[in-house]
Amino acid sequence: MKNNGKQHVALLFGGNSSEHDVSKRSAHNIYDAMDKDKYDVSLFLMTKEGYFMSHEGSKRVFDGEPEEVVEKDEMAKLDMANPIAPIFNLQHADNVDVFFPIIHGNLGEDGTIQGLLRLLNKPYVGSAVLGSSMSFDKDITKKILTLANVANTRYELLTPRTQERYSYDALAKELGSTLFIKPANQGSSVGIHKAENAEEFNEGLRDAFRYDDKVLVEEAIEGPRELEISILGNRQPIASKIGSIQVPASDEFYTYDNKFVDASAVKFDIPVAISTQLADEITKMALDAYEALGLKGMARIDFLVSKDDKPYVGEVNTLPGFTNISLYPQLFEASGISYTDLIDRLIELAIDEHEYQSKILYDFKPLDPKDQDI
Repeated sequence: MKNNGKQHVALLFGGNSSEHDVSKRSAHNIYDAMDKDKYDVSLFLMTKEGYFMSHEGSKRVFDGEPEEVVEKDEMAKLDMANPIAPIFNLQHADNVDVFFPIIHGNLGEDGTIQGLLRLLNKPYVGSAVLGSSMSFDKDITKKILTLANVANTRYELLTPRTQERYSYDALAKELGSTLFIKPANQGSSVGIHKAENAEEFNEGLRDAFRYDDKVLVEEAIEGPRELEISILGNRQPIASKIGSIQVPASDEFYTYDNKFVDASAVKFDIPVAISTQLADEITKMALDAYEALGLKGMARIDFLVSKDDKPYVGEVNTLPGFTNISLYPQLFEASGISYTDLIDRLIELAIDEHEYQSKILYDFKPLDPKDQDI
């Protein structure tokens, strides 16, 4: 903490995924909501090439200068032949107290940036390496949830080695005639396809394998409602109220376009009117999933609910969006926690988790009766 009594927070955003621009919008909202009487904020934009701009360059992007123009100036300042150049700016971030990564998708949610911040031995907002990487991989997520008895949709996993074993007819016989095809490690509905015949199935697979070498083929839930819940906390997490998403009738699922390109036809119901029984079941499932995956700080968990009110965990998002239409902050706003208070709590949780983890031993030390439990 600086001499002025403020905490120095480094906001990390951008990245090389399809959510690069979404991350920039999330970061700008977080920056605007942060109480500047409490925090000094440094900005670090990760370019699509994978290096971090300086605070000055990142601020120029925040202030509206085209990223491509700023990037040329910033690249000239860095010796990109130096293997540590991409993280040079982070290593020399002056007296950072807490890092706040909001890099959606690849490199941000898959445990990569969390590993770097652990090496820097700094507190950071959100889940650690393992929780992040497990939750980002839809296949691993579903395996962990199944072991924890948290209901999720049935699926088969296809890889380049095994895909020839699976035809549309064989999978339709097992999972139903309507199938959803998803890359295992992608976000924002990128590479997702609905297939109701062999031609759609083969075309969907061809596209999905462009984004990952693991592809899930999932059953469809009849007449599903899409419900969302936000989680906040470390060892004693709390859940928000529940919201719903209604996509236009012309869209078969919540696509990339109606998430980020044109959301004008998407309707949000926050909080949604559902039975107490269903709300309690979803809340318990969400908290059970959060614990099973070892998550910390925050997550938004998406549910599909069938016509007979049976909920299934759809996806777990460890770095959810903070844009103007993002559900994570909206759900907590509806639950009585303002956007600014939410940011404060996330920073406090980051410091709390770092202090907690610092007490865990990694080398042998004889037990001293005077030692206190963590």
